[in-house]
Amino acid sequence: MSWQDFEKIDIRVGTIIKADDFPKAKNPAYILEIDFGPLGIKKSSAQITSLYSKEELIGKQIISIVNFPKKQIANLMSECLVMGVYGNNNDVILLNPERKVENGSKIG
Repeated sequence: MSWQDFEKIDIRVGTIIKADDFPKAKNPAYILEIDFGPLGIKKSSAQITSLYSKEELIGKQIISIVNFPKKQIANLMSECLVMGVYGNNNDVILLNPERKVENGSKIG
């Protein structure tokens, strides 16, 4: 991968404003609605049910790739890729900024 390839990836900070169960997903997951400020609100599926409750996700800032093509996941059209680190048992630990920042802030 070249530096020019990396520069094409648009990674932004957003705030989760809604989290719902995703019963039609193959693996346990939530449907997240994420506010990216000037980029608007985007939906995504996230397999994070083992470490996070829906209630604790609301208001949490996370990091996502926002310029991948939309992807059909069951009956959801996912609009961004929520990023995380695989922990024990392949549980996903969400990436988030150390301090609160403006929604839509670009990761660089």
